[in-house]
Amino acid sequence: MGSLDGKVAFITGVARGQGRSHALRLAADGADIIGVDICADIASNGYPMASRDELEETVALVEGQGAKMLGTVADVRDFAAVRAALDTGVEHFGRLDIVCANAGIAPMAFRELTIEEELEMWTDVIGVNLDGAFHTAKAAIPHLVAGQRGGSIVFTSSTAGLKGFGGMQGGGLGYAASKHGIVGLMRTLANALAPHSIRVNTVHPTAVNTMMAVNPAMTAFLEAYPDGGPHLQNPMPVQLLEPDDISAAIAYLVSDAAQYVTGVTFPVDAGFCNKL
Repeated sequence: MGSLDGKVAFITGVARGQGRSHALRLAADGADIIGVDICADIASNGYPMASRDELEETVALVEGQGAKMLGTVADVRDFAAVRAALDTGVEHFGRLDIVCANAGIAPMAFRELTIEEELEMWTDVIGVNLDGAFHTAKAAIPHLVAGQRGGSIVFTSSTAGLKGFGGMQGGGLGYAASKHGIVGLMRTLANALAPHSIRVNTVHPTAVNTMMAVNPAMTAFLEAYPDGGPHLQNPMPVQLLEPDDISAAIAYLVSDAAQYVTGVTFPVDAGFCNKL
């Protein structure tokens, strides 16, 4: 018996990284998965996005856990695409209980940028991280309310959603702004949805061992920070968390063990936010 037996979870950015890890953890706990991923690159982002092959691999891995998964290519910036994918999944599985708005990008560059490049970075990161979170919630809420069983929404924010860092370029500023914006979205929805027993929280990871944190542009950005970036280091002796460290927090927040936990900014950060 799993803690999530019979439940269905919707996860964005599911093809690799944290999204895949969340899918596998929730599947291991008994949930079936509806997942979307863009499966295409975003030019301003500076590192490759997930592929269709990786999305198909996630589906196979989830099914290897004994769960079922419906994976769809969809860009979270496109509300109609997100809603269509989710509606199809809910029709297929018959319910929705859990939402993980996980899709995100972090465009960084270690060179002088034109204003046009900075504006493109800003627009893309706000579009994926903040518009995408809003689209995910707006597509999911009608299903959660209609189910009359309560539910849980978890938005993936960041330590950059609680503290002010990210540099002066459009990508870093947009990342921090979007991750702070997610907190406002979460807090408002937590109040609005509480009468339906729908809980809404954010998780705030420090750097995680995924493509977002481990790519040449991000490495150059961190190395170029004042004093070599020691203020961006974790107090606990770990440089990068693993995706399943974040999935463990997700699994708790969406479980009945957290049935009265809502409106919470939940750091999984090895002490990072406490230090700054």
